[in-house]
Amino acid sequence: MRTRKEDKKPTLTAVIESELEILKRHIEILDLVMRNEPIGIIKLSEMTGYPQHMIRYSLHILEQEGIIEPSPRGAVTTRRLKSAIENLKKSLANINKKIEDIMDKLS
Repeated sequence: MRTRKEDKKPTLTAVIESELEILKRHIEILDLVMRNEPIGIIKLSEMTGYPQHMIRYSLHILEQEGIIEPSPRGAVTTRRLKSAIENLKKSLANINKKIEDIMDKLS
């Protein structure tokens, strides 16, 4: 069955929405690591309902950023955590400002 054009998600924002969902997952995983470290993939999957491959990807991204690191008992945060969170907050504030600017143009 065909969907009506009005029912489709706007393609102008589809990529952004998808990326925001991924970022939201990364932050959710980071929050759980901070609260439960050390913690492994299986436990994170059970706690979030995300499949293990998604957990593994999020952990990989957080590790690349230097925010977490593996340990024999599971993921743990690093000394870079506090500065990484501050940088993320600044970046999200900048993104929010850009979104507000776009919204103003649509008014």
